[in-house]
Formats: sequence, structure tokens, C-alpha cells
Amino acid sequence: MDLIERTKAILLKPDSEWPVIEREPGDPAYLFKNYVAILALIPAVAGLIGTSIVGVSLPLVGTVRVPFFSGLFGAIVHYALTFVVVYVVALIIDALAPTFGGQKNPDNAFKLAVYSYTPAWIAGVFLLIPALTFLSILGLYGFYLLYLGLPALMKAPKEKALIYAGSVVVCAFVIAMVLGAIQAAVF
Repeated sequence: MDLIERTKAILLKPDSEWPVIEREPGDPAYLFKNYVAILALIPAVAGLIGTSIVGVSLPLVGTVRVPFFSGLFGAIVHYALTFVVVYVVALIIDALAPTFGGQKNPDNAFKLAVYSYTPAWIAGVFLLIPALTFLSILGLYGFYLLYLGLPALMKAPKEKALIYAGSVVVCAFVIAMVLGAIQAAVF
């Protein structure tokens, strides 16, 4: 798997890429090392640069920057939590499969979680410039990727894929909020 080609293919032609992904092995160690570890660096590094070096301009206050070592520690924690979130979302995808007429398959659930997060990681580049952070919303394209991938990888009926995807996203959102609250409490 070539990282750049896979990223382009999953973003630009997901309908034809999901069947290709379905035939590949879903080894978590391989995908963590060769895909997640690389792409998850984008929002972590961009966020560090954006908040600690570029800074946020506030009216009447000027430019506010997070101290570099605090930002670095936050970026490291965020990066590490990305792996946890991807793994937990894969467990949720697999656990919910029978509920929505799909087949349990931990490897395919993991591949689905990993590749559905691609737009969010790529959109993390907008964290470089805090004024463009709102463009991170483009990462929501991952919901569409998840929706398309559920029938191909989890064998869920297409008519249930939207509700299945929505359920996974709600669970992922709750997990992200809990982890975000924990991270905020630590910092």
C-alpha cells in the first residue's frame, strides 16, 4: 500500500477503493505504523505550530500563543489519543454490525475506522493558521466515507448504512468529548 496513492484513492474515488481495501489484510499493527502514525501527525504538528508559533490574534489583546512545551505536550497526548480513538471506533463498528444487519469482522472494522479518519487528518493542515481552523470541518467527509464503506466491509445492507454510520459517529463523538474533557482537565 502506497500511502499517498491510498489517501488520494480513498478521498477521490471511495466507491472503487473500498472493495480494494476489503480484499487486503487488516493487520492493526501494520495500519497503525504505516498509515495512522503518519497521517495523524498532520493535525498534531500543525496544531502545535498554529497555537505555539503562529498564535491566535485576539482583538484588544494581540497575538496569544500557547507556551511551546505545553503545546508540545498537548500535541503528543493528542497524537497518542488518536490511536486509542481509532481502535475504540473499530470496536464499536464491529460490535454494532449485527444490529444493522452486517457481519462482525474485526479486521474490516479496523480498516473502516482507519480509512474513514483520513479526511480529518488531512484537514488538520488547517490548524497551521488558527484563523483557518474552521476549515477542519472538511474532515466530516469521513462520515460519508464510513457510510460508503459499511456495505463493502461490514456487509451491512445499504438501506441501513446511513443509520449505522450515524450511530458510529455519535459514539465516536461521545468518546472524543470524554477524551477531550480529560485532556482539558490535565492541561
